[in-house]
Amino acid sequence: MRSSLRLLVLCGFVLINSFLVYKAIWGESGLLAHQVMVEAQRAAEAECLALDAQNRALSREIRLLQTDAAYIEKMVRERLHYLHDNEILYLFGDDDEPAQAGRDMQQEGAHERKN
Repeated sequence: MRSSLRLLVLCGFVLINSFLVYKAIWGESGLLAHQVMVEAQRAAEAECLALDAQNRALSREIRLLQTDAAYIEKMVRERLHYLHDNEILYLFGDDDEPAQAGRDMQQEGAHERKN
């Protein structure tokens, strides 16, 4: 009787330990879930670093647009294709819609100066 009780207790401990090992590895907060969370944290940290760099670049551009007249002129000329009176702009491709708007405004400004 004593040996059968020991065997029963031993089987119970083996079952409990097997269950605990299963939960420690494959449970919802086990090792596999932990690895997934670590990978997600690394991806989030990398995204945060990229967003910080983008934020710094945008803050720098805002500061330049608020304080630097030469930078403002450069951006207007690049993005809106504004020209000085003695310049000619050649655009190639389908990206000429902003250039047309820039030429229209340039012509309006020249027309106003003549009047």
